[in-house]
Amino acid sequence: MPEHEQPIEAVNHWIRGRRTWKPENMDPQREVPQALLDTMFENANWAPTHGLTEPWRFMVYRGDARARLAAGLQKLYSDHTPPGGFRPDKHAKLGRTPLQAPVVILICMHRQSAGKIPEIEEVAAVACAVQNMHLTASAAGLGAKWSSPPICYDPAMNEFLGLAAEDRCLGLFYVGWPKQGAAPPLSPRRPASEKVEEMA
Repeated sequence: MPEHEQPIEAVNHWIRGRRTWKPENMDPQREVPQALLDTMFENANWAPTHGLTEPWRFMVYRGDARARLAAGLQKLYSDHTPPGGFRPDKHAKLGRTPLQAPVVILICMHRQSAGKIPEIEEVAAVACAVQNMHLTASAAGLGAKWSSPPICYDPAMNEFLGLAAEDRCLGLFYVGWPKQGAAPPLSPRRPASEKVEEMA
């Protein structure tokens, strides 16, 4: 950003410039420095959280762990998809996509034992944390994508990840450097005014 730019202009730039990069457009061989990942997680940790429950949890898969994740996702899909709904292309994608990004982060919501805060508010807090991570990744020049295949919401996913029954897996967050020459994805938006109603 230009040195003369004001903080609000910098915020506008990164929020409006954030894009979702498909893992296929990431370089799986180029590692993401640990310091960058640590910064992403630290910024995630400052998301709003009702009751200070801090429900976000992240499981990081790199290197060979990605292949184990891919195989696990495929097995979950095979074991828990009704025969009539099984799609070979979906099965193949679950085995392929985790290997296309150098870092795959499982996004999880840890439910507080007291259950005082409504679950939807805990999910919203995790979403805010992920937005913080995504903006941080974008500012660092990284590509990122939040993906939520239906198998993530199956109770079997909790067992696979070692989560408690009341916890939730909310998807996979792919992180990596864009491949050389890859163009930023387009992401048009309708005017914000179409979604705002001034109440008398």
